[in-house]
Amino acid sequence: MVRILRIFIGSMLIGTACLAQPQSTVYEGEIGFTLGMAHYFGDLNNPAKINRPKPAFGIFFRKQFGEYVGVRIGAHFAQLGYSDTYSDVEFQKRRNLSFNTNIFELALQGDFNFFKFEPGNPDYAFTPYITLGVGLFNYDPYAYLNDQKQYLRPLGTEGQGSSLYPERQPYSNMAFCFPIGMGIKYNLRNNINFTFEIAHRFTTTDYLDDVSTTYAGPDAFPLQPNGQPSVAFLLQDRSYETGAPIGEAGRQRGFSTQLDKYIFIEAGIAISLTSYKCPKAKL
Repeated sequence: MVRILRIFIGSMLIGTACLAQPQSTVYEGEIGFTLGMAHYFGDLNNPAKINRPKPAFGIFFRKQFGEYVGVRIGAHFAQLGYSDTYSDVEFQKRRNLSFNTNIFELALQGDFNFFKFEPGNPDYAFTPYITLGVGLFNYDPYAYLNDQKQYLRPLGTEGQGSSLYPERQPYSNMAFCFPIGMGIKYNLRNNINFTFEIAHRFTTTDYLDDVSTTYAGPDAFPLQPNGQPSVAFLLQDRSYETGAPIGEAGRQRGFSTQLDKYIFIEAGIAISLTSYKCPKAKL
């Protein structure tokens, strides 16, 4: 009976202490949006120049587990594109290929803070972090011919679907990506946070730009019934616009051993998700 009475009195004291003391804010995560730029690296941009950025924006939800580890799910829309005309290499200038594509990406990432982050507490208002994860994205490269937009994947510009190259099958317009990067997070005021992140995306495709292996050659692209060259023929080798055609069957067109990549450089605003807990009472 005495033990029960002690437990009851202790519980009452804890409850009274919880009401009497200010509540402690617990950072649970955040939801926000980002805006920035995207850039492509691949067969048309071997030196990995960042000279033709295109817009990117995203939304995300981050769930925090403890003070240093969080899990984020995010969605991005971005545009990528490049052209051989930007190259300093003579072969690429003669090759004269180009592409653009929209990217729709969904990714799951782990975020690891360097410092404790606690919105509303000026002592813990800033932290750098690293991030890594896995994602899935959709792409569909296209180019312009006589000011007409032409999607490249259905054309089989490297002989995909041709009886001359049965081993070359049409590539998928879906691929995996593996984000890895770093960023900073700063609590501006109350529950509003600023983020800045640079994250590189390694991918599982070499056809982000529709360029990968060797030229299929003119025989893979028969003339149309009216005797005119097909759209596929005109887009698989555009060196005729810079001089004599170079697209002989078997000649190098891309670098199949190097998969394509892209990068996001973004700033964002997020709203902190918080909960409250009573500090431990001192009995």
